[in-house]
Amino acid sequence: MTDEQYMQQALNEAQKAFDAGEVPVGAIIVMNDKVIARAHNQVELLNDSTAHAEILALTTAFNFLGSKYLPKATLYVTLEPCLMCCGALYWSKMGRIVYGANDEKNGYKKTTGDKSPFHPKTEVLNGILKEDCAGLMKDFFKARR
Repeated sequence: MTDEQYMQQALNEAQKAFDAGEVPVGAIIVMNDKVIARAHNQVELLNDSTAHAEILALTTAFNFLGSKYLPKATLYVTLEPCLMCCGALYWSKMGRIVYGANDEKNGYKKTTGDKSPFHPKTEVLNGILKEDCAGLMKDFFKARR
């Protein structure tokens, strides 16, 4: 499958968050061409400010593999990760991170600029299905204003 096809699966997760009244961020983790984890934001449902899609997907992947490191895995997430999620991704030694839309307000680039907060061996790719990912966020916040 292509990055776009995997990102579409992350968008499906984001839609679940949207439908549940959560900020619509979705994530999947892929290893050896197999989805090993999927998650979406559940901050409101769990009353937990750390229940971001990335964190929930990481926990699922760690449990699935019985490992605390994911150097051969790829995270697909619809929105640029925040600093909290970057810390978790750093410690997971995630092999590759692919995200859709930029997050000027809460994304890691707001603080780190061009410096990567991820593990030195982590490859980062952004802008995959960017318009679709950003559109879902815009629709969510437009409906609440």
